[in-house]
Amino acid sequence: MSAATHGSVKRTGRHFTPPALAAFLAERAAPYLPADRPLRVLDPACGDGELLVAAHAALTARGLTVAETAGCELDPAAAERARRRLAALPGKGTVRAGDFLELAAEYHRFHLIITNPPYVRTQVLGADVASALADRFGLAGRVDLTHPFVTVAARLLHPGGVLALLCSNRFLSTRAGANVRRVLDADFSLREIYDLGDTRLFTASVLPAVVIAVRAPDRTDAPPPRFTRVYETARRAEPAAGTGDAVPSRGPLLAEIARGGDRLVRTDSGRSYSIEVGTLVKDGDGPWTLRTEENARWLARLRAGTWRTFGEVARTRVGIKTTADAVFVRDDWESLPPRIRPEDELLLPLLTHETVTPWRVAPGPRTRVLYPYDLHHERRRLLDMDRFPRAMAYLRAHEDRLRGRTYVTRAGRSWFEIWVPQRPALWRPPKIVFPDISEEARFALDTTGAVVNGDCYWISFAGLPSPDVGYLMLAVANSRLGVRFYDTVCGNRLYARRRRWITQYVDRLPLPDPASPASRRAIALARDLCAAADVADSAEAARAHIDAALEDAFR
Repeated sequence: MSAATHGSVKRTGRHFTPPALAAFLAERAAPYLPADRPLRVLDPACGDGELLVAAHAALTARGLTVAETAGCELDPAAAERARRRLAALPGKGTVRAGDFLELAAEYHRFHLIITNPPYVRTQVLGADVASALADRFGLAGRVDLTHPFVTVAARLLHPGGVLALLCSNRFLSTRAGANVRRVLDADFSLREIYDLGDTRLFTASVLPAVVIAVRAPDRTDAPPPRFTRVYETARRAEPAAGTGDAVPSRGPLLAEIARGGDRLVRTDSGRSYSIEVGTLVKDGDGPWTLRTEENARWLARLRAGTWRTFGEVARTRVGIKTTADAVFVRDDWESLPPRIRPEDELLLPLLTHETVTPWRVAPGPRTRVLYPYDLHHERRRLLDMDRFPRAMAYLRAHEDRLRGRTYVTRAGRSWFEIWVPQRPALWRPPKIVFPDISEEARFALDTTGAVVNGDCYWISFAGLPSPDVGYLMLAVANSRLGVRFYDTVCGNRLYARRRRWITQYVDRLPLPDPASPASRRAIALARDLCAAADVADSAEAARAHIDAALEDAFR
């Protein structure tokens, strides 16, 4: 991909659908379409027409009549390619070049809308465009282009028509995805959902999901939507004849997914994937997750033994965001000339995702941040910088770059300030620190007073009912129980089995009664691990004891 093409993809969110994935989407939609009438099919972001061609093939293979295939595409060259492809198919084929959201009012009803809408997030759209889309389509919070496309699809489908949607799986689990969840829940009867996770079936950096939904029929007799989740696993798929638990595969992964049923699959690439099948669970405006009978029983027991959640006892905060790390964050301050080497009082140790391990942070981080705030005040209070001439000389050496952050001065701040300094007085008390993204749980206790970087989150002990509650939080978060809860209830995983430990998920983690004997055991074990000189020597054995204590605590 050329640099120009890459830039276009980033701006427009266009990633054309691979043929195998297009066929999968069309074949999942076809059984829900009526056989007693000629069908009209639309792709409102058709690219070069791959989804429309796949839909035509899947529908005619089932003996259905396709009267019209219609597409709309912003890129004129891609629209022309789609036009030529549709011209080779039986029936009417039309493709318009333009912005579908502007042209939508000119379209009439369709029986199938099959689409991979552009995925462009708020920060790429720009605040003004995102705000205009939110106002026009009744959206809330962060907006990406998937949201208005789904909203318009609901208006353009015949009653009983089918939406076959390929999009980022973020809509299943994030707060921003509530827009899409809300429209799908209100206007459609969901039939099938596939979280395709890190299967690498798509060239985009986003992880894909497939949704098959029927436009607002009578839903009283509709079965619970089937939910299939597929992620890479460290377990190897080995033959287990007759059990259905592990099936070695040398065929396409999508064919294995379409077969249904839980299994481990080994692909030609040598990777193993876990396919889990259950039903959809909706939790108000919260994430949509996979329900199995086993997980439902486990969660019921967990909830019965829950005293509070993390979010009910603590405030989870993100770390600082300087928006100019190259200026504020260095590990070589000592190498600067003395006249522009900031005073040591302003150079504070900085914890990053690289220095946070389970239970403890790595000793003596080399990275330090230039932090010009009064550490005795919880609210941001700039120090008298006249007292720090060397720091000001350093900042003035980077003045053009720092003044380029016009949003800082527009907010009434000095040009050399950190954009998000967080709560200065809360760095000193003990705190729990954990990275935004990690494969396994890495919740650590920090007692050094270090500042936390924006690639991590933190919870101050200062706001907790007692220090014991903090140690219990560490025990739960680092336990196998905590990771299982995350995967079952939150489920926002990235490539290479990594998880996102952001506020909206961590706040949901459960806590047992800290006064119970089993909780006291878990607290004592967590204290010992946080104080151990060499955590690695004792972590696994202690974690097993913590897991056992927590299992007892939630009974």
